[in-house]
Amino acid sequence: MGLRHLALFTTALEEMTRFYVDRLGFRVEWEPDADNIYLTSGSDNLALHRADPARPRGDGPLDHLGLLVREPADIDQWAAYLDGHGVPLKARPRTHRDGARSLYLFDPDGNIIQIIYHPPISGER
Repeated sequence: MGLRHLALFTTALEEMTRFYVDRLGFRVEWEPDADNIYLTSGSDNLALHRADPARPRGDGPLDHLGLLVREPADIDQWAAYLDGHGVPLKARPRTHRDGARSLYLFDPDGNIIQIIYHPPISGER
C-alpha cells in the first residue's frame, strides 16, 4: 500500500494540529496524551509529537511530505483555497514532465508539503 505514515517532531503542537486540521482537512484520529496527536486524511496517519525546545534542530533527512489528490484540477483548487486563507506557497501549481501536477507550501514548523496529483496512484481507491 505504500507510504501511509509519517511522524514529525514539533515545538508548536497546537499550531501544527490546527494547520493540518483547519487548512489541510485532516481529522484527529487519536490523542493519547498532551504531547502526541495522530491525524488522518482517511487513508494515512500523520503523527505529531511535541519536541523539547532545547532539542537541537539540524537539517534532517526529510525533504518534504506529499499529500495526494485525485485530479489535476484539485491542485488549482487547493492553491485558491490556501491563497484565500493567507497560506503562502513555496511553489505555485505546475505540471511536471511525468504528467504529475503539484504545488508546495510550508507548515508552521517549516516542513515542506507537496500537494500532488500523481497519475499512477492518484486515481486508486
